[in-house]
Amino acid sequence: MVVKYTKDFIKDSGKLKTGQQEKLKVRLHLFGQDQFNPVLNNHALKGKYLGYRSINVTGDLRVIFWKNNDEVIFAAIDSHSNLYS
Repeated sequence: MVVKYTKDFIKDSGKLKTGQQEKLKVRLHLFGQDQFNPVLNNHALKGKYLGYRSINVTGDLRVIFWKNNDEVIFAAIDSHSNLYS
């Protein structure tokens, strides 16, 4: 699996608090081991994010990504309310 990050994802993940950044690293590592680990709550999205998937980083922090064959592209990271409003 090839993992890529959009410029927006990189920029926004750099703005996270230190604790959130550490949690993100742990969750991305877990994702690399098992994309459907129950802790991640990996699920398909609807509406404007149709075709994308989401995983949980913390109770409110979400990562949105899409898969293209053997590639995973992490597109966005933000709070649930900011992403889905």
